[in-house]
Amino acid sequence: MNKLLGNLPQGLIFVISAPAGTGKTTLARMLAQEFPCVVESISCTTRSPRTGEVDGKDYHFLSEQEFKEKIQAGDFLEYAHVFGHLYGTSRSDVVAAQKKGKHVVLVIDTQGASQIRGKVDATFIFISPPSLDVLRERLIQRKTDSPEMIEKRLSWAQGEIAQKGSYDYHIVNDNLQVAYQVLRSILIAQEHKITKETP
Repeated sequence: MNKLLGNLPQGLIFVISAPAGTGKTTLARMLAQEFPCVVESISCTTRSPRTGEVDGKDYHFLSEQEFKEKIQAGDFLEYAHVFGHLYGTSRSDVVAAQKKGKHVVLVIDTQGASQIRGKVDATFIFISPPSLDVLRERLIQRKTDSPEMIEKRLSWAQGEIAQKGSYDYHIVNDNLQVAYQVLRSILIAQEHKITKETP
């Protein structure tokens, strides 16, 4: 019997980009909770774990040396240098999940998204905050960054938002439940879309 999601033998790739503090990770996790066929790709990073973060669940925490070895081996679909740390998506992890029929959600920044655009068959979704003022409030409430880092993130966010036109879909997260309904509808529509290869 057909389900809303999870009917394909090979999963699809969805790329979600958004400025820090916009809620992209929360939205991706809501998808994975509702749909067993959706998995979030766990990025590799050289930054230290934040309080409560778990290796292998939130990120794969690697040393700079380990990260560089993966670059040499060609195991990254994309990688980027963000605020002094390296972040990357493991190609082998994504392909293994797809082969199990899982839709893979890549929560990556605009640098990473631009690296894989045109190289990987994926649906690109950009999530914006309602405004930079709202984003500033959210970053302050997170209590994970210094005031200087918050200003850096806001300046970076402006550049990221300017790139939303290169994505397939744009969602404004001013209400988490509404943003989630729009996001899940995109995944459902993409799974049921007729592609040129379909006989």
